[in-house]
Amino acid sequence: MKPPGLRVSSDVSFAGSSITISVPATSANLGPGYDCLGLAVDLHNTITVTRKEEAGESPEHGMIRQVADVFFAQPEVSEPAFGFTWQIEGDVPTSRGLGSSVTVRLGVMMGLNELAGAPLSRQRLFELCSEAEGHPDNVGPAVFGGFVLSNGTASFRFEVDERLKVVLVIPNHEVETLYARGALPAHVPHRDAARNTANACTIVAAFAMGRYEQMGDALQDYLHQPYRQHLIPGLFEAIEAGRKAGAIGGYLSGSGSTIACFATSSANTEAIAAAMQKALATKNIQSISHVVGVDNSGARVLN
Repeated sequence: MKPPGLRVSSDVSFAGSSITISVPATSANLGPGYDCLGLAVDLHNTITVTRKEEAGESPEHGMIRQVADVFFAQPEVSEPAFGFTWQIEGDVPTSRGLGSSVTVRLGVMMGLNELAGAPLSRQRLFELCSEAEGHPDNVGPAVFGGFVLSNGTASFRFEVDERLKVVLVIPNHEVETLYARGALPAHVPHRDAARNTANACTIVAAFAMGRYEQMGDALQDYLHQPYRQHLIPGLFEAIEAGRKAGAIGGYLSGSGSTIACFATSSANTEAIAAAMQKALATKNIQSISHVVGVDNSGARVLN
């Protein structure tokens, strides 16, 4: 089954120049890589942006207005601000830790950039979207594809082999990012921070060298997952069930509620998904699953 997608469109007829952008879903943090590690996966939203004569965006939306204001304020953009309509379709569910807000922000900004003659580079689009989003771990892989380590300005991207699969188990309840961030403590023990650093470095090395099977224990996190587990009942039980069924390891995708496990193509990914869902069901959490590969292309223009 596909997760519920976001479908929004305007009433305005599409009469002007139009561009359609495909943006992949992203899975961020990867356990200990809080706010800096992310992966693009094979679920996508498509965003169509069309110029119109009237000023402003249709339909009106605060996030879209923010993106448009940021784009037209850039000195590289010589063309005056123009009005536009926007439409989004796809399979990336909202508020499930799969970067749905990034697909909107990046898709609209890339669309405006193309309609204005592409004055902004992909690197600049990444920087602006990271600033608008508030953290780069979802934006980096959405822009560049693959596995990305980023601090918001500099980023390091690695191609991911097709043998790595991501088992996504998506609960039927949402988790708002702001609420999830509010669950985090102001301070963490020095020992926990040190363990997270070691684990995050191990994950980066595993992706850089293609040694995915060595990530297992390094996916354990001490900075955010223990403090968010009450928002996703059965989180650690589902990860453990996935590992027992053959997964490399698992983590909370973004701020949740999606739980992800890594596996190689030789593993029985359907059995891993079923085991994870069964563990959640014991906590009265219904879910759907999706087994996907990694999108190494990132956001791209479709027309």
